[in-house]
Amino acid sequence: MKILIVGAGRVGTSVAENLVSEQNDITVIDQRPDRLAYLHERFDLRTVQGDGCQPSILKQAGADDADMLIACVEQDSANLVVCKLARQIFNVPRRIARIRSPEIPEMPELLGEDGFCIDSLISPERSVTTYLHSLIEFPEALQVVEFAEGRVSVVTVKVGPKSPLAGQSVRHMDAVFPDVNARLVDVQRNGQPVTQGAGGIITPGDEVLLVGDTRHARRAVRQLHEAEKSVRRVMIAGGGNIGMRLAGDLADEGYSVRIIERDQSRCEYLAAQLPSNVLVLHGNGTDEALLERENIDEMDTWLALTSDDEDNIMSSLLAKRLGARKVIALINRQAYGELMQGSHIDIAVSPSQATMSELLRHVRRGDVVAVHRLRQGKAEALEAVAHGDRSNSKVVGRRVSDIRLPRGAAIVTLVRGEEIIMAENDTLIESGDHVIVFVPTRSQMAKVEKLFQVSASFF
Repeated sequence: MKILIVGAGRVGTSVAENLVSEQNDITVIDQRPDRLAYLHERFDLRTVQGDGCQPSILKQAGADDADMLIACVEQDSANLVVCKLARQIFNVPRRIARIRSPEIPEMPELLGEDGFCIDSLISPERSVTTYLHSLIEFPEALQVVEFAEGRVSVVTVKVGPKSPLAGQSVRHMDAVFPDVNARLVDVQRNGQPVTQGAGGIITPGDEVLLVGDTRHARRAVRQLHEAEKSVRRVMIAGGGNIGMRLAGDLADEGYSVRIIERDQSRCEYLAAQLPSNVLVLHGNGTDEALLERENIDEMDTWLALTSDDEDNIMSSLLAKRLGARKVIALINRQAYGELMQGSHIDIAVSPSQATMSELLRHVRRGDVVAVHRLRQGKAEALEAVAHGDRSNSKVVGRRVSDIRLPRGAAIVTLVRGEEIIMAENDTLIESGDHVIVFVPTRSQMAKVEKLFQVSASFF
């Protein structure tokens, strides 16, 4: 696929890095030569220096025959204009814009053919806020993503010492959930898979991937990990867009929320915009005296959500040492996140991975409804719709055991109308089923995509 990315900031760079590794033909436009030099040195892609709002620059970058344009400049206005030009002048088939404003998504008349010609919006702030909210709802989980409009949840959780799963064979791990519509898909120990061979015994500390009916997911997760107290008291460091959105959402649901912001004027804005039951504090998340004064040891969850990775790491380590039960840090640099995850920082959240999950469903081939990155981006799970019949589809009319999936990949769940089916070897896939597939490595995704592409006879 030939993809044109306008904007090489934090989001654009992350998008380019992820998509170029999947053998896409990528061209990046930006006005800053230092950003383009960084991308050109590290990745096999083309760069064009200039303003993406200029038709001549878009033409130079190859907009005439691009399959997709992703506009992710820092300014919303520029992204809107770029998508309009891409459609009306170059007829680019798919146009995606990164939008910060919460107002624009609520005005669909601005997005269609009579507006700015945008097919889809991506909002890193919204994606991260939604993801953080799910982690607070599942205090035992390391990662939570949803499919089928929230009806199916995929949860990563660490096995606790008192879990009934500890000491069980991987072969028989589904037996732990006799009365729950859920199943275990994958087990990892120190970043390596635990196989179903003779030594495949689950031990405390292993990370397991659970897929199931969202209504049953909490029960299943608590069987894997000693049930933690429900979260009611939350402290947030950082009053930017993500911190403000999350604080507002949690306060509306009855959580006790405190938010720390170092900028005085921003504090005043937060106090005016947030519900009255959110306590806004002027200060720094790394201020030990402030945290002690605000009873950090009584907090169920600490979230460090500033734009500075180092500050988020240091404040989270401090909060954990001072007694916060669970600490979550927003960390942009992947190397930092992998280093800190599971140490004194319980969960390191990558904004780029959350954004990519939102974007990937537009890049994947076939009728893909949703895609989520798992295990710090190493694995993926996707929801695809099965179309056609046995003559023109590689999955419809076939049993799960007859479908040639890549090694380690698995069809885990089917959503058929109102029914949620945990897939077994003899489960028959029907046209219209929403099929949720786990893929252990991203390099295998192309083979899975082809399974859900119907042949020409379908049309």
